[in-house]
Amino acid sequence: MTEIDKFEHDRDENINSYEGNKALNASAKEFMDETLDARYSYNFSWMGRPIIQYPQDMVALQEIIWSVKPDLIIETGIAHGGSIIMYASYLELLGGEGMVLGIDIDIREHNRKEIENHSMFKRITLLEGSSVSEDMYEKVKAIAGNYRNIMVVLDSNHTHEHVLKELELFAPLVSVGSYCVVFDTVVEDMKAGSFADRPWDIGDNPKTAVWEYLKDNTDFEVDKAIDNKLQISVAPEGYLKRVNKN
Repeated sequence: MTEIDKFEHDRDENINSYEGNKALNASAKEFMDETLDARYSYNFSWMGRPIIQYPQDMVALQEIIWSVKPDLIIETGIAHGGSIIMYASYLELLGGEGMVLGIDIDIREHNRKEIENHSMFKRITLLEGSSVSEDMYEKVKAIAGNYRNIMVVLDSNHTHEHVLKELELFAPLVSVGSYCVVFDTVVEDMKAGSFADRPWDIGDNPKTAVWEYLKDNTDFEVDKAIDNKLQISVAPEGYLKRVNKN
């Protein structure tokens, strides 16, 4: 066994042991509870744009993109644009012609301006409209047909109905070995009523949509190693790896 092999073996052993580490799991849960209330995810940016993500998930996405090497990343939900710029910068580091397709029902003018003026915009295409409309799906499907290795990130409306529809539409576009990442599954693990001004809550959120989608779907499985490794994440059970293609 080489030194590299030994390091990777020891790392994997560490990660596997975290699933049953009650003290570690409890401390991570406490941290998540406190930071969610404190709006911790709003504190970060990527290359100058707010990203509204936890650093742990940002690193996990980097690892996935470096490993999978997608040539198209589709993301629903753009907000300030930090995420699509981050994906574009990762693709820039990989080289090649990789692109990011960002979809949002309302791309606010000030955000669009900042995104379009960014140096990474050369790898970004913006589409405005509902991610679950038939028209939008047809546009995305047509674009996706030009790429061979596709990854999807779902981060728009977080209701069960909406996320389930996004999964039904976009998950089949994901390449075998690549990922469909469903953000904000953590809503199911939060206190009831944490989003009094939003339509999602416990029992109606991205994680319940993932559970429903996976009931009769053997093409994807939750990558539990990512959950174990991160501990702190807004996407527990949301890292879905495509393992089959029916």
